[in-house]
Amino acid sequence: MESSPATSVAKVMEGPGQVLTTVERAVPEPGPGEVVVRVRASSLNFHDRVNLMGLIDGPWPRVPLSDAAGEVVAVGVGVADLAVGDRVISAFHPLWLDGPPTREAKSECPGDTSDGWLRQHVCAPAATLTRAPSHLSDVEAASLVCAGVTAWSSLELGPDGMVGLGDVVVTLGTGGVSLFVVQLAKALGATVVLTSSSDAKLDVGRSLGADHGINYATTPEWDREVRELTGRRGADLVVDLAGSTLARSVGATRMGGTVVVAGVLGGFGPAEIPVSRVMTQNIRLNGVTVGSVAAHRALAAFVEEHAIVPHVSHTFGWDDVDEALRVLDADEHVGKIGITVP
Repeated sequence: MESSPATSVAKVMEGPGQVLTTVERAVPEPGPGEVVVRVRASSLNFHDRVNLMGLIDGPWPRVPLSDAAGEVVAVGVGVADLAVGDRVISAFHPLWLDGPPTREAKSECPGDTSDGWLRQHVCAPAATLTRAPSHLSDVEAASLVCAGVTAWSSLELGPDGMVGLGDVVVTLGTGGVSLFVVQLAKALGATVVLTSSSDAKLDVGRSLGADHGINYATTPEWDREVRELTGRRGADLVVDLAGSTLARSVGATRMGGTVVVAGVLGGFGPAEIPVSRVMTQNIRLNGVTVGSVAAHRALAAFVEEHAIVPHVSHTFGWDDVDEALRVLDADEHVGKIGITVP
């Protein structure tokens, strides 16, 4: 559906679990401090899957998806750091500009608490947007918003802050966050261990920089394998995306190391945690929910500096979101799933 110059098209979810409908709206006008972004791409996260099922409270109807990349097409009064034509990326938590997380900072999430980015035009405060790395396509840039920032925020929790040379990082699975961890940690100088139930997906991870791959289907006690790979010491940082795997993650972590809980792909129920090992080994458990706009900007600058290209295994048009969700549910993807906006 093509929109006229005075109108814009959005994909709207009328209620929990309902199909997306195509709605025509007026193109927004920027207020003071705001810009209008012509959206070109989005990407799909597990979070979006939960949202599209109607399991996240929020206003109805609403436009889904938190991730987006596009270009500025209008600028409001008082905006000095962005101009028409600049390529930008959205923010997962637009009120979380910098500093530690607070209830207020995390209270806004596009696609949940308000309309998201699966639409052609969005009016947003300039202070919430990040410049897109110049070497990335729109689909690649959009993939940074949730998965990339989550990986970056996780790696900031290394033994001395941001992980670096000499550190060992373990990341679980080959989804978007995990493959970002591989690419970013490797660029930071760390040794990276990747787990998956698929040897083919492990090969992709190795091609992106993973030093070691462990198939947890054939090596279910993968935490023991991590300790063997590290001379019985254990990893400095383990990024756990499942939650249900926390016992293994703790077992793979060195004394004084950190387990980052950055996902609940294994379900929302309680997870087994070996409390005595956490205590005696002085292991830190740290939750991560994406990150601030400042973290996003630091990530984007790092990605550009090191010419990192996110791994996007599937790209769909916005009329094919159902097929994109099927691929996500079937775990057929490796890395990110992109969505184009016409």
